[in-house]
Amino acid sequence: MSLDPAVARRLKRDRDGLVCAVVQQHDTREVLMVGWMDDEALHRTLTSGRVTFWSRSRSEYWRKGDTSGHAQFVKAVSLDCDGDALLVSVDQVGGACHTGDRTCFDASPLPVPGTAR
Repeated sequence: MSLDPAVARRLKRDRDGLVCAVVQQHDTREVLMVGWMDDEALHRTLTSGRVTFWSRSRSEYWRKGDTSGHAQFVKAVSLDCDGDALLVSVDQVGGACHTGDRTCFDASPLPVPGTAR
């Protein structure tokens, strides 16, 4: 089995064949993390109900939670208007970040001039 050709035609991949996948908690809309998917990772995500990414550092597929237990259960997947990014709505179990934090965006926000803290 492979990715639905109608979906594949809509994707605008980078030079490595990847599309950015922004992962968001489905009910709170909290942004959890960003990963990368190729056609196979997206196919696995859409058909298994669990999020699968392509690891750029390890050059292999990894399903979120298989080693950490911090799984992502797919609720919906949307493609942006340009076809170059995915929004993956999930039910996150445990931390989404490799550090164990709930989100990869827990670090201190960058200063923005003219905004109150």
